[in-house]
Amino acid sequence: MDNLTHSLVGALLGQAGLKRKTGLAMPALIIGANLPDVDAACFFWLEGVEHLGFRRGITHGPPALALLPLVLAGLLYGFDRWQASRGKRPEGRLPVRFGWLYALAFLGCLTHPALDWLNVYGIRLLEPFSSQWFYGDTLFIIDVWLWALMGFACVFSLRREKRGGEWKRPARVAIAVALAYIGMNGAVSLEQERIAFIHVPDARNFIASPLPLWPLQRESIVQAADGRWMSSSGEGFRAVYPYSYITSQQCKMPDVKAMRSLDDELDAFLFWSRAPFAERAADGSVLLRDARFYDPRARDRFTVALPDVKCDPIPPEPSQR
Repeated sequence: MDNLTHSLVGALLGQAGLKRKTGLAMPALIIGANLPDVDAACFFWLEGVEHLGFRRGITHGPPALALLPLVLAGLLYGFDRWQASRGKRPEGRLPVRFGWLYALAFLGCLTHPALDWLNVYGIRLLEPFSSQWFYGDTLFIIDVWLWALMGFACVFSLRREKRGGEWKRPARVAIAVALAYIGMNGAVSLEQERIAFIHVPDARNFIASPLPLWPLQRESIVQAADGRWMSSSGEGFRAVYPYSYITSQQCKMPDVKAMRSLDDELDAFLFWSRAPFAERAADGSVLLRDARFYDPRARDRFTVALPDVKCDPIPPEPSQR
């Protein structure tokens, strides 16, 4: 998920009452909720689409989720001691307890992979022990309705606290509503999967991709028996509409095993891709794409060009000849 969502989750946990456990609790929760995304620094040294094979991996796995909060807690504890030594420690700050700082930073870090798992991009939850990708297919990567819910609850809770009222309940209610919202979206995706296999019983793979702004709608993406990817639209628990090929320019997937060791971008793309397919380029060569993020206008972000590989068309199914 996006970093605003991660930050709001950390803030809501604090406003639910956890910020009273120790001084600097809110920074521990909010920064901790974003901390696994330190892997974004890979953009400084990786080229092209190589970042696809690096993100949401080592910093989102069990060792990092234990060590990163420890580093954060140490920095916050040291910051408090530094302020105290200079006579600039705020008088209203609660005593800082290292144990609680670590526990809250750890809790914030745990919310990060839980949220990242919810979308179709995927996450490697077990790195470095396993490089398997996990997908929740539940929420779009940016969910404005979660923004509205959690943002309003945070502001409302803070205003109540400032006025001396009961300020924990709004955050707790918002957390409960957000969990119910996530659960409802998960049920929609499961139902869309069930319907998809009725429409395409010989489908090889299925992806329920939530649409931006419309949380109950899905782009159902299936791989047909001939290897081509198709998609359709469905709303809530209703049946999906007829499937159509994502693009008519799909080619046979070339044998790229020998090429992977010589091309870092190709290797990273195939490691990351969940729905890879080959598309015919204007010159007859091949572009490798991913059906989850197919957009002819954005060919650089999720695309690898194979200029020396010729597009080999997929023969039509017998019923289409």
